[in-house]
Amino acid sequence: MKVKIIETKTKSEIKSKISLVSKKKVKLPSINDGWSFNFSKHSKVKDYESYILTTDKTPEVIEGCLIINTKTPFQVYMAFVEIAPHNKGNKKKHDSVAGCLIAFACRQSFIKGKEGYLVFDVIEEKKENEIKLMTLYSQKYNAVRYDDSTTMIILPEGSEKLINEFL
Repeated sequence: MKVKIIETKTKSEIKSKISLVSKKKVKLPSINDGWSFNFSKHSKVKDYESYILTTDKTPEVIEGCLIINTKTPFQVYMAFVEIAPHNKGNKKKHDSVAGCLIAFACRQSFIKGKEGYLVFDVIEEKKENEIKLMTLYSQKYNAVRYDDSTTMIILPEGSEKLINEFL
């Protein structure tokens, strides 16, 4: 799927795409590459679909990764989402990468007949980091916390907003 991310230096839109990863064709990033998750390992889980976001300009560089499970009964489960290390912090190269990936997962929920429901868990070593991340997901991506758990849900109307904004 064609998307556009923002080059932070110039504030210009960069043509990009989100692609389904064939397990043998692309080497997915891992902790050894400076990422927080081992996408290479997690992509092998049954029923998981792995996607990467790359720019048209540098298709060999992975800007972000997403792993979802569309086989759950009532919603799409977002198991892992992460932007590349070079897209984090004050000196990040691109913006809107996470938004595009999360909006894509929301779109998959509609396509797979799950009515736009996207569920994911926020689990961090430190509780304060967990709360900080949940707040970010609430404010930026329309997620709501389920009870007092680590589970968050993006409801259909929130999914539609993300799709309209990022895709």
